[in-house]
Amino acid sequence: MFTDSNEIRERILALKKEKNAVILAHYYQIPQIQDIADYIGDSLNLAQKAKETQADIIMFCGVHFMGETAKILNPNKKVIIPDMNASCSLADSCPYDDFKLFKEQHPNHTVISYINCSAQIKTLSDIICTSGNAVQIVNSLPKDEKIIFAPDKNLGGYINRITGRDMLLWNGSCEVHELLTAEHVLKMKQQNPDAIMVAHPECNPAVLELADFVGSTQAMIKYIASSKSRRFLVATESGITHKLQQDNPDKEFIIVTQNESCACNDCRHMKLNTMEKVLDTLEKESNEIILSEDLILQAEKPINRMLDISKQLGIIK
Repeated sequence: MFTDSNEIRERILALKKEKNAVILAHYYQIPQIQDIADYIGDSLNLAQKAKETQADIIMFCGVHFMGETAKILNPNKKVIIPDMNASCSLADSCPYDDFKLFKEQHPNHTVISYINCSAQIKTLSDIICTSGNAVQIVNSLPKDEKIIFAPDKNLGGYINRITGRDMLLWNGSCEVHELLTAEHVLKMKQQNPDAIMVAHPECNPAVLELADFVGSTQAMIKYIASSKSRRFLVATESGITHKLQQDNPDKEFIIVTQNESCACNDCRHMKLNTMEKVLDTLEKESNEIILSEDLILQAEKPINRMLDISKQLGIIK
């Protein structure tokens, strides 16, 4: 049994080589997991990396739907995740039966679903999008096309305002972003008048109105790297600060919190993953994502359509 953090790290790295495994990690993971990952990114980047990998085993350090997406794109590879209980409040806000009924009640609509949804919801979708390509995906469709957008009402509302569309929105949200309030954001801005505020479009409209820049996790990282400002208020999950501090050691980052009682804004699901769980899962090759062949075939189509459109638009190579 390994108890020392360095021993755990070294054992994971050794197992990765031994088993020809690749570790994909989201920016919201703890720093130690980000540091051992082969690729760190947001949903769009990780979906692309999952499809391109030549590894036999994909260890996906994120939440359950991310592991599902990797399995859909790699049906013949073993996909494992550190904790099967690492769910997602946004994905959970869109149950399959309820959304199927909603879709049936609004026929002749193209369904664009945010990648933060279950594999089952993906089977009901025409195109998948991420926060990094959502606006471009929507704009690639005719102006008069009727669209259902699910499951994030905040991201969907943001896209409607940016594009001038009138998409029909499913009433779902991410608790990490939804619980941020304009009232508390205003207090933080008053306390830090020299700080530039960046926000993820999963935040509610009142919070987004107060932001100097709105964008995906990757877009925020790029914006901050190119900015001459030295202090930033960051309205998203706390894990992003690890990458931000690595890239910008001379800049200060203040996570926008839900209230004054906490200095962080952690996703309770993302933070279920630990180094000990990564090691245990990789050793045992447990916590495997299992999906039926039929489900994979149905869910793969809208994901591939997203990737194809993204390549055509030059968003990804």
